[in-house]
Amino acid sequence: MSDQQPVFQIQRVYLKDLSLEQPNSPQILTEQGQPQVDVNLGIEVQPLIDGVFEVTVVATVTAKLDDQRTMFLVEAKEAGIFEVRNIPEDQIQPVLAIACPSIIYPYLRAVVADIITRAGFPPVHLAEVNFQAMYEAQQQAAASGYNA
Repeated sequence: MSDQQPVFQIQRVYLKDLSLEQPNSPQILTEQGQPQVDVNLGIEVQPLIDGVFEVTVVATVTAKLDDQRTMFLVEAKEAGIFEVRNIPEDQIQPVLAIACPSIIYPYLRAVVADIITRAGFPPVHLAEVNFQAMYEAQQQAAASGYNA
């Protein structure tokens, strides 16, 4: 066992990618109705150099009116660069899949709400996410042979 102290450090949090599509504007902006909003979240982990990782949380938000006409489609990727060293091997994956996304996600929520407001729509506030439950569900699905 090494005498070195564990290191978990944020080097940077940044907006990696952002896209907005309004395929039915300007007509859709004048219509009334309660849109159906669909949100998909994903996490990507990329090793950069030894002990340094880029973790990206991806949100795709689609709003449709009458279940068919798209009001808007937003894809946002908020990323962070994290130094993770001297942590037991079996704990690195949970740190990258739970702790890092938990740090990044509030930034992503703000970006999504802001871009949708700037597009002329009421903001969509993404719900809080329990990344630990999400990670555990993915682990259970992988153990049982299913893709989550």
